[in-house]
Amino acid sequence: MATKTLENTGDQIIGVMRNIRGVQDLGMFRVLGQPNLNFEVDRDQAARFGINVSDIQDAIQTAVGGTALNQVLVGEQRYDLVLRYLPQYRDTEEAIEKIRLLAPTGERVSLAQLTKVTETDGGSEIYRENNSRYVAVKFSVRGRDLGSTVEEAIRKVNAQVKLPAGYTIDWAGEYESQQRSQRRLMIVLPATILAIFVILYIMFNSVKWALLLIANLAMAPLGGLLALLVTGTNLSVSSGVGFLALFGVSVQTGVIMLEYINQLRARGYTTERSAVEGAVLRLRPIMMTMLVATLGLLPAAMSHDIGSDSQRPFAIVIVGGLISNLLIGIFLLPTLYTWFARRGDALPEPESEGAV
Repeated sequence: MATKTLENTGDQIIGVMRNIRGVQDLGMFRVLGQPNLNFEVDRDQAARFGINVSDIQDAIQTAVGGTALNQVLVGEQRYDLVLRYLPQYRDTEEAIEKIRLLAPTGERVSLAQLTKVTETDGGSEIYRENNSRYVAVKFSVRGRDLGSTVEEAIRKVNAQVKLPAGYTIDWAGEYESQQRSQRRLMIVLPATILAIFVILYIMFNSVKWALLLIANLAMAPLGGLLALLVTGTNLSVSSGVGFLALFGVSVQTGVIMLEYINQLRARGYTTERSAVEGAVLRLRPIMMTMLVATLGLLPAAMSHDIGSDSQRPFAIVIVGGLISNLLIGIFLLPTLYTWFARRGDALPEPESEGAV
């Protein structure tokens, strides 16, 4: 009964998910499909011959399944010694029906006289997890991001499929892994930004410059998001890791620019001239840093081979982010610097022209 309920519920879920955009390769691991012989004891006939129901059940068990009489020891291993009928006396329905029991009157009565035999569609496989039986519905997602597809499926299945009492639905597989990774990413991302801020504060000994670089850092994901949009790539955990890597490169270029502008101010340049000179003279090292990372990840960003689904979003985010970060570093950071800069800012000791 439970097996049929599982399959019927699974068929209802498949019927709902078949109409959801992006769901492909929909199917179910069937648990039915094996014919079973059911011997229902005819109690009136059993009473007529004076045979107990338990005796009939024991006879079927002994003849077909076997009964353990003893155990055989082989070293430290134990094996049951099982007694049952020879194959020719138990392999067919007719052979089982001919099994005879001895009545109290001494009459031999066949199972055909004591039971009603029916053939039903029974379970071919039994799947268990955490001591509970389950049926698995499989599907893949194409042409749409995994998260929104499964979330729509969850809403529609919960609304249209009424589960029997005691039954539950678990959405596992890649979706479960993605949700778990996203929860971790929501912890790692703020922790990373906080760590970057602390390191920048220690480096410049100034909250102002640390906040300036964090503001510049906040603009870095724009290029990565735009690259995902242009390429039609869905936002995923892989792309989220790419944003974390992009933050590191963005901070590196920002530090190069900010240090040089501060050094120019320490030599006596005005704030505006320091910002312009810093943007022009630091363009080459920043561009070289960007090109090395961009050219290195460009093949992965353009790949569509097997296995590229995990590496391509990561590479696309970094390549797009680095290209936009070049413009941000050259134009936005010097502009923000002129707004943030004030007299009395903490500046480094001036160095000679050749040292810079």
